[in-house]
Amino acid sequence: MKKSFNRSDRVSEQIRRDLALLIQTELKDPRVGMISLTAVELTPDYAHAKVYFTTLHSEHLPDIQKGLQRASGFLRRELGRRIKIHTLPELHFVHDASLERGASLSLLIDQAKAISDQTPGDETPEE
Repeated sequence: MKKSFNRSDRVSEQIRRDLALLIQTELKDPRVGMISLTAVELTPDYAHAKVYFTTLHSEHLPDIQKGLQRASGFLRRELGRRIKIHTLPELHFVHDASLERGASLSLLIDQAKAISDQTPGDETPEE
């Protein structure tokens, strides 16, 4: 079965791939460091793009966001050289906390399971 992707999805994915490469190879700001781009959401008119990222160093998150926002003009210009679309979106970087939320939920589930395994059976007696 074929997957159907609309143009916006394809452009978003291309922007994500090219930005990831630009950040890895061209960006010299030491504040940014190692980040992963998880998704790009475009507005219907392609005027704005929310670029979601994760980092292993969440204690440096404010510095990372400042570095990315400061580099957004450079990244947009370099992106324009790689992607030929009529309107190149303004980049807005947003921390993607879904991985941290998922990890904390997984920890809570594991803790609840461990507690339920330790408690004596709450089984109802058969009549």
